[in-house]
This record gives sequence, structure tokens and C-alpha cells, in this order.
Amino acid sequence: MLILSAAALCELTGCYAIWVWAREGRSPGWAVGGVAVLALFGYLLAQSPSPMAGRTVAAYGGVYLAAAFAWYVLFERSRPDRWDAIGVALALMGAGLVLYAPRRG
Repeated sequence: MLILSAAALCELTGCYAIWVWAREGRSPGWAVGGVAVLALFGYLLAQSPSPMAGRTVAAYGGVYLAAAFAWYVLFERSRPDRWDAIGVALALMGAGLVLYAPRRG
């Protein structure tokens, strides 16, 4: 799940860069940088251990949820409540099952 975690970091960073360009009037360089980081996000997502894109994106959803809450804590200086923590734990367990559950043939 390390690759999906790196992909989530890229997606959050790229989207944030575009956000500050579009919403806060920062220079177009922010948007260009954001698009570049989003391209890296797509590349990293394609490096998932799953051979199936749909399964990868489904598992990525759980990892993204955890990364979004980490962003929330680190950059927005807010604290998730216990229900947030339980939801993140369930999402990560689901992502692990989707990617690593034993399957036939």
C-alpha cells in the first residue's frame, strides 16, 4: 500500500496547488505544478500490485480517505473524532482486502 500512499500524497498536493491557484489567486505556476504532480499521481497509481485498474482504484479509495485525514490534521490543524478514526480504519482494512485477499487462479 506504500505506492497507493505515495499516489494519495501526489493527488492531495496536486489538487491543493490547483485549489490555491483557482481559489486564492496564486500565480499560474501553482496550476502547472499541480498538473505535473497529478500526472505523477496517475503514474504511481498504475504501479499498484493489482493487475486490474478497477480493483486498484477501489483500494485506492480507502488509502485516499486516510491520506485526506492526515492532510486535515497536518495542514488544517484539526482533529478527527473517534468516528473519523473508525471510518479510516475500516477503509484501510477494506483496501487491504481488495488488494491482498487470496483469490482463485
